[in-house]
Amino acid sequence: MKLISSEKRFESSIFTVTEDVATDPDGFEIKRAIIRHGGSAVIMPIDEKGRILLVRQYRLPARQFMWELSAGRVDEGEKVLQAAKRELREETGFRAKKWTKLSSFYVSPGFLEEKMTVYVVEDLTAGDTQPMEDERITVKWFKPREVDKMIRDGKIIDAKTMIGFLAWKRYGGKAKDGKPSK
Repeated sequence: MKLISSEKRFESSIFTVTEDVATDPDGFEIKRAIIRHGGSAVIMPIDEKGRILLVRQYRLPARQFMWELSAGRVDEGEKVLQAAKRELREETGFRAKKWTKLSSFYVSPGFLEEKMTVYVVEDLTAGDTQPMEDERITVKWFKPREVDKMIRDGKIIDAKTMIGFLAWKRYGGKAKDGKPSK
């Protein structure tokens, strides 16, 4: 596909919306409004007891409080792992010595450019949280069977949390090459 045009229609501090047109060599044309987003880092802290740390916060688009894995936007000029380390510290107060990239995925590639990358983090050290001024976050440790039940019972309805947890459960916290990454 060849991009023919891209016109900015809206810009905020979090994302930009463009209207794009692309064609293939046969002249087939695709027109889409696209939400441009720099990506997000998702963090799955696991303690020495094998418990998973979830955060609870109010999600305005969903109009409800949600239990989920900690996550945040990758800022301009920042690498995904840098964003993950910053978000872990800001939202939970923890720092981690062991970082394993678990998976990356597009949230909704039909109109949203955002790619999320999930890290399993271990060997944790507690510290003070540094939430953004519009965040009120509660943190709580859950046993894996509790998270599994919350997903099964529809109490966790956040996609990044379901994907992260189920990929971890299936693949045992290993990256796709089978080796932990730092």
